[in-house]
Amino acid sequence: MNARDAIRLGLNQSNMVVQMYLGDLTDAELLVRPVPGTNHIAWQLGHLLSSSHQMIETVCPGVMAPLPAGFADKYTAESSKFDSPSAFHSKALYMSLYEQHREGTQKALEKITDADLDKPSPESFKAYAPTHGDILMFQSSHWLMHAGQWAVTRRKLGRAPLF
Repeated sequence: MNARDAIRLGLNQSNMVVQMYLGDLTDAELLVRPVPGTNHIAWQLGHLLSSSHQMIETVCPGVMAPLPAGFADKYTAESSKFDSPSAFHSKALYMSLYEQHREGTQKALEKITDADLDKPSPESFKAYAPTHGDILMFQSSHWLMHAGQWAVTRRKLGRAPLF
């Protein structure tokens, strides 16, 4: 197994968790906050898709399908306070963009070399992902970190634990 294989394994494992946690949730349930002041899943999905898109494009320009016009602008610290369904997208769109994200990330893993993994990240990512390899590895951990928050929302909604 090489570094790209290990990154791919992490991505596949996080995909399993993401798919299981989101599989039976409705559009309305994506807007439930587990406790006041926390971010709901809809905002988190937009944040994850926007930030992941930017990171992968930094590592491997041109592999990601473009996000819809204005998509990233809807997922700011300010918009995290919104609860109106009209401020967010449908689950179907989030999941479609998620599949595109996964495809783009897989393309990046096919294209990138071992030497590329050691390239330094832009300054804006250095604090948590100092190299291109770290950026790629961060894709699975970032999604899993948020999925852990979704587990709490699922329990609030009366869903049984999945793991």
